[in-house]
Amino acid sequence: MAPKEPLPIEVQNLYKSFGGQKVLSGIDVKVKRGETLAVMGRSGTGKSVLLKLIIGLQSPDSGSICIRGQRLEGLRRDALNQLRRKIGFLFQQSALYDSMTIEENVMFPMARHHLASIEEQRSRAHHLLTEVGIAKDGGKLPSEISGGMQKRAGLARALALGPEILLFDEPTAGLDPITALEIGKLIVDLRKKRDVTSVVVTHDVHGARIFADRFVLMSDGKIVADGSFADLKASQDSFVKEFLQEAN
Repeated sequence: MAPKEPLPIEVQNLYKSFGGQKVLSGIDVKVKRGETLAVMGRSGTGKSVLLKLIIGLQSPDSGSICIRGQRLEGLRRDALNQLRRKIGFLFQQSALYDSMTIEENVMFPMARHHLASIEEQRSRAHHLLTEVGIAKDGGKLPSEISGGMQKRAGLARALALGPEILLFDEPTAGLDPITALEIGKLIVDLRKKRDVTSVVVTHDVHGARIFADRFVLMSDGKIVADGSFADLKASQDSFVKEFLQEAN
């Protein structure tokens, strides 16, 4: 019998505090290969902190995080950096380098890891920018393109190393409804084309219904609901009902 393939992401009994403030209080979540998980909740409930813990930008107080069966806790820096190459991160504000062109921003991860020649990096960057729909804007600076285009550029950069996992921090925040819908459809397309596993922190319930397979709703650092959107709508939990009403 073939060994069971490890889950892309497995979080167990995760706790995190800053000073005396508890942010995460016993989080358990598993994400299957090719699944898109939407993590929702009010501001300050620890959603973005969860993403930073998954990618190893912060360390938990207790609990464990496994990426494809490999625990992050205790990893040496070189091993952690190797593992991070499997994970693409789209930051809330895109986090593009202002002094670099869009093409150079996408090439940056490849150059940092000394992958391929400059010509090959440039060719791959062009391919990725074409995939997210902004190939003609590669020579522009971030300040010369719209917020929606910056999100697309950030997504192209997140894909530069061919990750198996994508983490999105509020990918539709600050965007008009049409552009937000386009970003949501891009997330769907990526799952179909690349079979990536995605975790999307979002306040956009309507958008999440387009791109998410599963929903986790957090409150006070805990998961209060986990399932399909139909599961959430059927929940009798008072917070879940109130959250969905506010989102309408």
